[in-house]
Amino acid sequence: QVQLVESGGGLVQAGGSLRLSCAASGRTFSSYHMGWFRQAPGKEREFVAAISWSGGSTYYADSVKGRFTISGDNANNTVYLQMNSLNPEDTAVYYCAASRVWSRRYGEYDYWGQGTQVTVSS
Repeated sequence: QVQLVESGGGLVQAGGSLRLSCAASGRTFSSYHMGWFRQAPGKEREFVAAISWSGGSTYYADSVKGRFTISGDNANNTVYLQMNSLNPEDTAVYYCAASRVWSRRYGEYDYWGQGTQVTVSS
């Protein structure tokens, strides 16, 4: 199994930046793909970004392209989400997740972290 812990959330003004981290543990970590999702109050959980550890491929939701960057540090079993040019619409709880398959779909991710709050003020 895989255990995930997010950190790095907080308060930031519009136009600012935050870097989220997701620390993973477990014997099967290296064989999993990693994704970031977010959920705002009253909204469905939505895909943000994903990274394939084996191939180095990345994918982004249209809403964050050009502003967010997902990266991984295999040596430390950590995935990052660098968020730049933040706006109030980015306010949400951000979750990292692990999947056995390369996917942007919520239902195909097997393990989830507890989430970290990101609040962007106008």
